[in-house]
This record gives sequence, C-alpha cells and structure tokens, in this order.
Amino acid sequence: MAKKPDTPLPPYFNLDPAAAADKLGEVVDTARFAKAAAFAGRGRDDLAKRGYAPDGRKRLRKFSTWEVCRYLIPVAPAHLRRVLNKNPDLPQGEGASGSKWFTLEEVLKLRDHFAEEGISTKEYRPYRPEGLPAKVVAVANFKGGVGKTSTAAHLAMSAALDGYKVLVVDLDSQGSMTSILGGQVADEWQTVFPLLARDYAEAVEAENKVRAAAGSDPIPLDETLTEAREVSLRNVVQETHWPNIDLIGAQLNLYWAEFQIPVWRMGLRNWALWDALTNALDQGGALDDYDVILLDTPPALGYLTINALAAADILMVPLGASFLEFDSTGRFFDMLYSTFASIEDGENAARRRAGLPEMKFEWDVVRALITRFDASQQTDLANVIQAYFGDMMNAYRQDYTALVGQAGESVSGIYEADYRNFNRETYTRGREVFDRTYAEFKELLIGSWWRDQQMEQQQSQQEETADGQAQTA
Repeated sequence: MAKKPDTPLPPYFNLDPAAAADKLGEVVDTARFAKAAAFAGRGRDDLAKRGYAPDGRKRLRKFSTWEVCRYLIPVAPAHLRRVLNKNPDLPQGEGASGSKWFTLEEVLKLRDHFAEEGISTKEYRPYRPEGLPAKVVAVANFKGGVGKTSTAAHLAMSAALDGYKVLVVDLDSQGSMTSILGGQVADEWQTVFPLLARDYAEAVEAENKVRAAAGSDPIPLDETLTEAREVSLRNVVQETHWPNIDLIGAQLNLYWAEFQIPVWRMGLRNWALWDALTNALDQGGALDDYDVILLDTPPALGYLTINALAAADILMVPLGASFLEFDSTGRFFDMLYSTFASIEDGENAARRRAGLPEMKFEWDVVRALITRFDASQQTDLANVIQAYFGDMMNAYRQDYTALVGQAGESVSGIYEADYRNFNRETYTRGREVFDRTYAEFKELLIGSWWRDQQMEQQQSQQEETADGQAQTA
C-alpha cells in the first residue's frame, strides 16, 4: 500500500529568525520616507502621463458619428448627415462622410443648432431652469476605497456630455481627481485654501470694526490672511481638457487647512467656518457661471468635508456592498447628525439670545449609492443595505466592469476611453453602468431644480396676493 504524501505545513511554520532578520534591511529613519516619496512621485508622474499627449497635456478624444447619435444628440445618423450637408457653416467633423469624428466643442455647437432648429419635443439641451443657481453636489463618505473620486469624476463627465457646464472642486489633498482632469497645482495657493483663508480674513475685518467702535484691540491679520484677501475664486479655477468642465485642484499642502481652520476658529469664535466654501462659491459667481458644482471630498469628516457638506444641495454617498462599508456608512451618517446638530444647537442658542431667526442645515436630497457591485456574490447583502437605508438609497447598483479597470490604468474616466480599444459589447455594457448612475442622479438634479422653481413661483404669487390685498385695504 502506497504511503500517502505528508500534507505540507502552512507557510508560517518553521520560519528561521536569522534568515528573517537578513530580509529586514537597514533600520528605517525619516530620510527613507523622503526617498520613497521621491520615487513614488516620479512613478506617479510617469503613470499619470499615460493618458497625456506628447506635449504633457491631456486631450479629450473625438467622438464618432455613432457615439454622437447614440449617446449625445437624439438624432438619426442619416438626419445628422443631411443637416451637415445643408448647413456647411456647422462643424463638419473629420473623416469620410459615413465615419466622421467630432470634438466635444463641435458636439456642443451641433446640440445648440438642433435645440434651435430641431423637433421641439426632443431634449437637445438638458433641463435647466433660468434664474436659479447651480446645484452643488458633494460626493462623500469617510471610508476610503468606496469609489468617491471615480463616482464624482464620472458624474462630472456625464453631465458635461449631457451639455451642462460643470465645476469640479477637489478637496482631497491626495489630488486624485486633479490627476484625472489633468490639473496642474503648484501649491496650496492654487487650491481652495486661500478661499477659506479669505473668508476668515473677512470675518476678522468685520469683527475688528466692532472692536474699534468699542475701543478694543483688533485681531491681527498675518501675511497669509492679508495675501488671501486678494485671491478670488477665478484665480484658482483652471480649465481642463473638457471644454465645459473647470477645476479647482488639490495637492498635498491642502491638508494643512485641516490644522489651520481650527486655529482660526480659536482666534474668532463667531466665525462660521462651515460656511467658508459656500461663501466662496457664491461671492465668486460660481453659482451663476455653472450648472453643476461637484465637490470631491477626502475620506474623513474633517473641516474640508464639513465645508463641502454644508455647501451641498445634493449629497451622494458611495459604498460597496460589504458589511464593513455598510457599517462605516452608518457611522458616517451618525457623525453627520452629531456634527451638524451640534453646530445648529450652538449657533441657535446664540441667535435666540440676539433675537435672530434660527439656522438649520438642509439638503435637497441624500442618496447612498452601491459601487463596484458583483451581482453573483453581493445581491443578498445589497438587498439588506437597501432595506435599512430605504429611501436614502439609489435604486441602481453600479456594477464593476472591465472597462472601468482599463480606463483607470491610463488615469482616465470611462467616457474618455476610445471604444475602438474594446469590443463594442464591452464598451456599451461598461458605459451603460455609468449612464444608468447618471440617469438616476439627473433625476435628483432636475427634480431639485423643478421643486425650487415651484416654490419660487408660489412665493412670488403669495407676495403678489399680499401686495394686492394691501393696496385694496
């Protein structure tokens, strides 16, 4: 009878301590971190430039007639060709008549033409009521790796392809969103940092006027705050390779805001630090210049994230269909409640003493969104998450597809990927994942605008009625 071979031991048995010590290398000091960071920085630049043109700048690819007619403008290819032949002043694209390629700038011009001349029942331009401000959308969760940046990037690109003008604000000092959009940020003065500093400086100046009237000593403005007073939102906004996406980028030094903001708050306790970004967007004209403002937040509930959440009209909370991410997201909501309820309690106590109306944080809508979904393994847990979060949960679950991974290798969004690099089915299926996510997001967006418009009209009617009654009396 043949002897059965011995079952091998697990690899963590019978390890030799001396051999293990030989693998340790030299003791690591702080200088070694600098060396590792330098190597990583060079590697990051090399990898990022995979999606760049030879001149070191990102370029947005062109879109074929097939893509234009299927995804961007609701017209048949034959009709598009007839319109182009009839209107030689319109962008004609490149290539043969049956296979033309258009830049996104050209697509936007074609969309404008069809909006003016096309069938009135078709949506050539996305819904956007006149006279109402942009919608501010924060994508947040304090657990890392849940797909915040990719979700924010694809929502921005989807909205841009749909015809909206978008501002993306990168609040994460890791700067991943900035890399995706090809931003160049030399230091913290090209991030939101000077905008937050300016808001504090303006609050100090207002306080100093009160102190001067009372004969008290002023709060000094240091060099940073004095310099920030000269920075406006337009100074830090940069164009991207997308014609209708602008960016306020981020880089590592932005993280210092998390230390500086509480120091400023200690210097002036009545400074509403959570409103700094809101004020910057408002005073800088962003709410009028853009349709959608997307805020990509760091994976922490720090001061930058608090500013983003306070500024937001719509909050999107990505999470994976796992217990840990569900648990973490629940704790995130708990911290949101604790943080903003605490701010409300503190502010309203002071407001009541001063005889002022109370303040309250409100959002048009909050939705959790399952990302990287694998239906074969995660459906049961996703159903449980859906049941517990209820109406705060998006209906659509965002599948993970090969297209996402391959686009990410070139530091690009899937909408930047050329479908000719995939088979048509892979591209169509991968794009549908984010198209459906955007469709559900767009419903939230236009529904919020419509509700605002109805409320504004009702308020206007009430004021007219009150004026009429006053005149009659």
